[in-house]
Amino acid sequence: MTNDDVVLRRASDTDARAAADVWLRSFAAALPTVRCAHDEAEVRDWFARVLVPQYETWVAVTGSNVVGLLVLNGWELKQLYLDPAWRGRGLGDQFMALAKKQRPDGLTLWTFQVNEAAHRFYERHGFIAVQRTDGLRNDEREPDPSRHPPRPRPGSVARR
Repeated sequence: MTNDDVVLRRASDTDARAAADVWLRSFAAALPTVRCAHDEAEVRDWFARVLVPQYETWVAVTGSNVVGLLVLNGWELKQLYLDPAWRGRGLGDQFMALAKKQRPDGLTLWTFQVNEAAHRFYERHGFIAVQRTDGLRNDEREPDPSRHPPRPRPGSVARR
């Protein structure tokens, strides 16, 4: 299937399990050295009780399969995970365009320091690391830089 076959839409309650499964597969593939702080049942419960009903959760669907997810909460991009088979095919770029459209005044996000692919992806989309932590505030206890898009300096011209 191609990106033309993918639909980005708001997640419904019936998408929670499939979105959690994408998250679990993606986390395992992208972060093999990071300890997942929650077991599979807890992750699925978190999606069903919290992420899908309480946050602005989007899914990428092809046919009847969820292949990616994006979660926004206020100014924060909370989650962006793709099924491993869909990495490098432009789906992340589609989600970033959607996130920027939904939050035209700006976004903030966190990435694990060990996730070099995510750093490159977000830097390509104009985000820079502005704060680094020791990881004591996240469940995985992994150092994680906060990222924000750069703000134009007063008197400068923003370039695209």
